This record gives sequence, C-alpha cells and structure tokens, in this order.
Amino acid sequence: MIKKILLGLAALFAALALGAGIYTWDPLPKIPSAAELSADAANYNVEIIRDNWGTPHIYGTTNADTAFGVAYAHAEDDYETIQDVVAATRGVLARYKGAAAAPTDYVVALLDVWGTVDRRYEADVPADVKAIAEAYAAGLNLYAAEHPEQTWSGLAPFTGQDVIAGFILKTPFFYGFDETLQSLFAETREAPLAADPDERAWLLHPTLNTERGSNAFAVRPERSGDDTTRLLINSHQPMTGPVAWWEAHIVSEEGLDITGGLFPGTPVILHGFNRDLGWANTVSKPDLTDIYRLTINPDNAKQYRLDDEWRDFQEETALLRVKLFGPFALKVRRPVYRTEHGPVIQAPHGTYAVRYSGMNEIRQLEQYVRLNLAENWDEFSAAMGLNALPSINYVYADKDGNIAFIHNGQYPARLPGWDWQADLPGDRSDLIWKGYLPYDDGPKLVNPVLGFVYNANNTPYRATDGPDNLSAADFPASMGLQTNETNRSLRIQELADGTGMIDRGRLLAIKFDTAYAQGSEADEFIQVVLAHDWSDVPELADALAHLRAWNYHLDIDNRHAALGALTVLRHVTGQFTGDYGPEPPQAFREAAALLTDVYGRIDPEWGEVNRLVRGDVNIPVSGGPDILRAIYPLAVRPDGKLHANAGDTWIAVVEWDAEGHQSAEVVHQYGAATLDESSPHYADQAPLFASEQWRPALLTRADVEANAARTYRPGK
Repeated sequence: MIKKILLGLAALFAALALGAGIYTWDPLPKIPSAAELSADAANYNVEIIRDNWGTPHIYGTTNADTAFGVAYAHAEDDYETIQDVVAATRGVLARYKGAAAAPTDYVVALLDVWGTVDRRYEADVPADVKAIAEAYAAGLNLYAAEHPEQTWSGLAPFTGQDVIAGFILKTPFFYGFDETLQSLFAETREAPLAADPDERAWLLHPTLNTERGSNAFAVRPERSGDDTTRLLINSHQPMTGPVAWWEAHIVSEEGLDITGGLFPGTPVILHGFNRDLGWANTVSKPDLTDIYRLTINPDNAKQYRLDDEWRDFQEETALLRVKLFGPFALKVRRPVYRTEHGPVIQAPHGTYAVRYSGMNEIRQLEQYVRLNLAENWDEFSAAMGLNALPSINYVYADKDGNIAFIHNGQYPARLPGWDWQADLPGDRSDLIWKGYLPYDDGPKLVNPVLGFVYNANNTPYRATDGPDNLSAADFPASMGLQTNETNRSLRIQELADGTGMIDRGRLLAIKFDTAYAQGSEADEFIQVVLAHDWSDVPELADALAHLRAWNYHLDIDNRHAALGALTVLRHVTGQFTGDYGPEPPQAFREAAALLTDVYGRIDPEWGEVNRLVRGDVNIPVSGGPDILRAIYPLAVRPDGKLHANAGDTWIAVVEWDAEGHQSAEVVHQYGAATLDESSPHYADQAPLFASEQWRPALLTRADVEANAARTYRPGK
C-alpha cells in the first residue's frame, strides 16, 4: 500500500512538474535570416567616416540615409544598450533581464505607450519623420544581420514604431515622472488633498522640485570681449547606459549638417550645433503631473465616482513574461486600469489616477527633426512651437549673435486657484485639464541686455546676471514653475555678477569652477558641523580645524577637499539616491574616520580620492556633486575612492566670430567606443576630459577626410 501511495505521489509530482513546464515554456523566436533582416538596407546610401578619435561623420543623400547610418554606427559602439532600450520600450525587458525589470514592463502598459503608437503612428507622424524612424530601424536590422551572435533572440526585426515609442516612454521621466510613480506605488504615502480655493484652506507640503544636473551658457558678441558669440553645452548624464551621450556628426543633402549628442535609440541629434545655430539642454522640474484621489464604488471595485455618477474603469490586461532560465518564463497577468484622468494606480493607501504632460503625445521625434534642420532663430522658434516635448530647458545661440533661454514645457491648462501640487479630488471633471497653454506663454528670455544667459537646473526667474530676468508675477501659479536654486546656479551668480566681459577664458573658468557657493546646501551643512559643540570629542580637534580652513573648492591638489566633500557627499547626492545620510556632526565623524582608516591621514589630495576610471585608465579628476565641474560617484568604495559615474560627460564650446565663421571644440568623458574595451577609442579622451582640455570638432568634409581613420558604406 505504501509503495502504491509513493508511486501515486511521484506520478502526481511528475504531472505537476510537466504542467508547470508546459505553462512556463516560452522559447524566444529565432533571429530572422540575414537576408530578411538586411533586405531594406539596399534602399539607403550612406558613407561613414570614422576620424582619428573614432567619432562617426555620417554622410547621406537624404535625411533618412543618415538615420540609417546613425543606427549602424551607434550599434557598432553600443549595440547592447540599444537592445536594452528597445526591449524596455516594448515592455518585454523582464523576458531578458528577469523579475527586476517587470515594473518597467508594467509601466509601459500603464502609460499606454503602444496604444498611442497604434492609434497615431500612421496618421500623425509626418512622412519625412516616419522615413527617418524606419531608416534607423533598417540600420539596426543590417547590423543584426551581420552580428547574429550579438543579437537578442526575439528582438529583431526592429521597426520605426520602436523608435517613436522610445520617445513616448522616456520624455516624461526627464521632469521626474518616475518619482511620482514611485511615491504612489510605495507602501505608505503622505500628501495633502487640495481644497476648493473658494473655501480658502491653506495646506503645507514639501516641494517636488528637486534639482537635477546640467549647465548651459550663451554669450552675445557685445559681452564676449572679441565680438564672438559663444555657446557652452554641458549636460550632466550617466557616463554609460540608456541616457549616456554618444557623439556623431550628421550631414545630408537635404539640409542636415549637425554635430552633437544622441542617446541609444535616437536617430537625430538631441542637443548640439549645426553651422548656423546650436542649443544646450538642461533638465527642468516644473509641476507637470497631477494626482487625483479616486472614490471607489463600495459595491463595485471597478467603478469610480465622477460628477456624482459611477463610471467604469477602462480595463486591459498586461502580460508580463519574466525570465526564469533558458526557454522558460513565468507569465504574469496584471490588470491595467484607466479613467478619464489617465492611468490608475492601486496602492495600500488609496486608488489614484494620474494625468501628466506628454500623455498621448507622438510628435517628439518630429520636433527634434525640425530643430536639427533649423537655420535661424525664426525656424528654431517655429520648431519649438510644435510644443511636443513635455519639458527640458533650452539655451540657444546662433551666428547672428542671438542668444536665448527657453523654459520649455507642455504646461497644463489648469483651473486657476487650486493647489495643483497637492492631491486633487478625483470626482470633479472640471479638474481634468484637456490641453496645454500656448508655447508663446511659456517663460523665455531672448537677448537680455547684458548679453549672457545660463541655466543650472534652477528657477527660470534667474537666467541672466542683468536687470531683465523673468518675474514670477508674469506667470500663473498653476504653471508650477520652479523656484529653486542649485549650488551651481548660486555659484554662477557669484562668478558672473553683471560686471565685466565674459570672454572665452572667463566662460571656461565658470564652467570648470570647483567650489560650493555661500548659502548652498553644502555650505549650510558644513556650518552646522562647525557650530556644533565638540568639547566632548577632543580627538577631532585637528580634523575640525582642518575643515574650518577649507575654501569650499574641489581642485585636484586641494588637501582640505576630501574631508569637506566626504562630509557633505551623501546629503548633496541624496536627491538622486534617496539616502541623505546622517546628521552633519555624524557625517563629519564618519568622513574623518574613513580618511584616517583608509589613507592614514585626513588630508589626502582630492585627486587621490576622486578618480576617473575606465579600463586601464585611472586618473585624478577635479569637481564633485552639484559643482559646476560636475562629477558624481556611485558610492564610496571600500578602498576609499570615488569613481566618477555621472555628471560632466560630452561637452562642447561653439563659437561664431564677427563674420559668422564657426569653430567648435568638444570632449567626451571616455571615447567613442562605449562597450568595446579592446578599441583604442574606449578611453582615449579620458585624459583630455580629466585635464579639462578639448579636441577640435571637425566641421568640414575636408577636415574630416584629412583626419579619417576608416571609411565605409554599410550595406554596400
């Protein structure tokens, strides 16, 4: 009898295992044949010239030809990240990366990325833009055909829709939409509910406008000291990954002739310069997201109240395929709900709907294409007037001597009087805004009287060192504009005080400045340390005296910087990491202990601590977090070193002299070869970058050919 029971149990377990295997059996499709993947390559004619730094110069007859070449060249340098981006955009990243990627896949469904593509791609993407997106996909497909061993099964063929969908997914996250989602998905949440303004209730709540990185500067000829217009492009990004800059020069017979930075998955320049004009982007953080608290029908959990009636949720099912091992994946189905407001998030603390700038938008690539092709201020303004990009500041300059600051945004046309940063009652349809304020109503400062504009992720009300800054009184409170300053903006205000010329030397001195400003977060933190009563800790007397002597600079040879910077590090970077560290006295104790334990002294040179590391390159670098010379570490390593992993990356200084002749210098923090450690261009620019030096941008065909290291025609 026992034997029969055991045999029966064995059979049952075998059946269950077989059933589980059948349920989780999910082999990825095979990679299509090379012939199939490369079939469209014959439609494009592009020449790629790699210069002696490995930078690609991409020449095509049409704009679509260049997009094909951009994809192929970028895949040569960073194919793995491009595939990462495509998988995330399609909502299938968990099938390749496992359970940790499942939330990303769910967000793709929640934001209706592919519903937007399905509804609008054919009708609302102009033919020339669609041609660029599809040419980019064809370039990736050619690379996949030639490199099947590098291609993820089930991902190719790539499509033009992948390119468009990537913009739909990514652009809201540049103004902090990810933080909103994280707060709603958290186990607990504290936020006020906005009251009807007619009731005159006042509610206090923390601001959502935390600082993000990037600097940008432009100087008019009359302020430059040599009749030269200058633009300095200085975005702060991760040094690797899906939003790390890759440099290209793109030229077509249809009007493109532009150099700048791209992210993996994008076919045109996102910020850079053509022969006539250029622009630098910095991240802005206006309030572009609204959260509505929903009232759920107690008799039907799939209904919410709106204007005194119960409405049904719009409901779909997201199928998440989570990698287990080999050909097996766990299939998880999760409901996706939407209301008249937008996507719904159900959490332990309530049920919410979210409405955000960029919902249902599909024209992002169209606007970037128009910006790439603009030849003057009027054409650039017309491209910006499409108002398809939900946020991002623009600092502009051109060969005619015009400069401008644009606090760009899709600003919701909200009902006046309400506190739109609080949660809103979800049962009032009059609070569901239907569109955006006109582009012309947004904050802009064009050709200020002192000929200088800047942005360092600070309030739009401080964009020049002259008397004509924008005023909060000119914009409705419902726009949710930033009022914050960063250390970098405070430091610019100290260094550019409305006096004297800002020539090339002074401009670069501002850009590469290494100090914390008076009144900055770091300064306030240090002042708490210095004001603390240390009488009961006499062993820290020398360290305290050493900190008191710090001049707030983070130069390579500064022997006070290590103690000061390590004291404020976690607090200053907390806005990005969520870890603000201990209170100031304890942070100081820990910094002193770390330096003593690891270095045997509290005063190593800053360059001994702060390092730029790439392959075999390991060199000192100046700067630090929220410094104009922005260098952010991932963490303090066990060996006490800080390895740069974000901040200053691709930088450019662009100049037009009095006759309109252009010159430009650029530098990348590593080099053109993003992933290939065997390439000579894996880290060849790192020494230039660390020593604050430049390489000339090659702007003419003659200069490119004179410095050519490799010339080839993909697909030919």
